[in-house]
Amino acid sequence: MSRMALEGLRIIDLSQAWAGPYATKLLGDMGAEIIKVEAARRMDSTRGAVRVPPGIQWGLYPNKEPGERPYNRAGYFNKYGRNKCGITLDLTAEKGKEVFKRLVKVSDVVVENFAAGVMTRLGLDYPVLREVKPDIIMVCMPAMGMTGPEKDYVGYGVTIEQLAGLVSITGYLGDVPMKSGINYGDPIAGIAAAGYLLAAISYRLRTGKGQLIDISQRETTATLIGDTIMDYSMNKRVQTHMGNRHPSLAPHGCYRCQGEDMWVTIAVGSDAEWQALCRVMGKPELGRDERFADVLSRHRNQDELDAIIGEWTKERDHYEVMHSLQSAGVMAGAVLNPQEVVEDPHLDARGFYEEVDHPEAGSYRYAGPSWKLSKTPGGIHKPAPCLGEHNDYVYRDILGMSEQEVAELAEAGIISNIPIEQTL
Repeated sequence: MSRMALEGLRIIDLSQAWAGPYATKLLGDMGAEIIKVEAARRMDSTRGAVRVPPGIQWGLYPNKEPGERPYNRAGYFNKYGRNKCGITLDLTAEKGKEVFKRLVKVSDVVVENFAAGVMTRLGLDYPVLREVKPDIIMVCMPAMGMTGPEKDYVGYGVTIEQLAGLVSITGYLGDVPMKSGINYGDPIAGIAAAGYLLAAISYRLRTGKGQLIDISQRETTATLIGDTIMDYSMNKRVQTHMGNRHPSLAPHGCYRCQGEDMWVTIAVGSDAEWQALCRVMGKPELGRDERFADVLSRHRNQDELDAIIGEWTKERDHYEVMHSLQSAGVMAGAVLNPQEVVEDPHLDARGFYEEVDHPEAGSYRYAGPSWKLSKTPGGIHKPAPCLGEHNDYVYRDILGMSEQEVAELAEAGIISNIPIEQTL
């Protein structure tokens, strides 16, 4: 088996929810050893509840069954926890802090996405960890960054989108702003964190020096709307939401197709593409219609244009529309629902999905890495950890602790493989 790109890199992952775990998931896919640290009294929030009342669906569970230990079966956690070792460690206890520092000493990176100031209050911020290991790299991912007048604000992706300006340009014409639906602030910050961390690793290889990486989730999300920021900077123009339309292309929209809630998107980028669309629709005369003769005319008459296209698409399968238009050189994409994405033949042909067998959640297909390295291929080499699953490996094999030392940590409630005093 080929070595993976980041093999030999050890990352301590204190992050929770989505942004931080997404970053470390990307690095774990490429072979980094990720040690996920949770407190048994405060698990990662994506593990969900310790117990779920009968008849209540609290998160995504296999076959909709929480089981006896739902925190080990939670879909969100198992998705982003793959390729990671999992330990429990109470960082509020002095002994827990001491053990954490020992782990830092034999690691390369620490990643956390708590609110600004949490690690300082724990006595485990960058200046402290740098004393433990001078070349440590620390990634901090608070919502607003580590400095500034709003640094103490907390937030999830749903609030980050608003503060970054993204929601001001999403929504239908004449309607209220609408959030994206998936909270882009989290994955965008996660992708950025992974990239910046690799840059810091490269710097350390050249200089031997570590550093602190301060990532504002708000700022990374704001980069998604760079064109609107530039428009205001240059023209003092405030862009607003325009639904599925485009400021210069027409037609440009999402059209209903045959079947329940089936759609296709179509974007025409030139007069030649417009003529091609007319031919595929069996209406070549529209290409000569003065209402749609050029992009400016089409832009002025988009309501009529969308109605004509919608009448054609509603009688056809969304895949059929996509393939016929793509073959004619017109940009089009079927809007796939989750089932269609999972069963998509193109993704299958590329080996995108990988079967992962989790000891408590069972065997399911997972989305694999979205890039392919020819010399150092990554992939999913182990499932997400059950709570505290790798305590023995980390504390005994990596840190060299004795059986008695580990037992004392467990007796004091500093480590555990079951939740402690956790309530719904």
